[in-house]
Amino acid sequence: MATVSSPTETEQCIESLIAVFQRHAGRDGNNSKLSKAEFLIFMNTELGAFTKNQKDPGVLGRMMKKLDLNSDGQLDFQEFLNFIGGLAVTCHESFVKSASGQK
Repeated sequence: MATVSSPTETEQCIESLIAVFQRHAGRDGNNSKLSKAEFLIFMNTELGAFTKNQKDPGVLGRMMKKLDLNSDGQLDFQEFLNFIGGLAVTCHESFVKSASGQK
């Protein structure tokens, strides 16, 4: 009989990303995609520090348009993950620069 181990940190992170996407998608009836309104709610709820520091009120709309690779006006989970991955890369680069003393 195999023992069931608790999820690893990486598995928990994946589960969290799925849960966050699901929590925000579907408010308008389609739980497999984020509409523009749902994306704005996601950004304001989950990445509030980023959105509060934006001077340009149109930046989130332009981000959504750029992330929407198939131009359907919504973000599917892959497009959402592309965004999260890009954020992670930017954060990592910033961390590496600050850890090495670069500006």
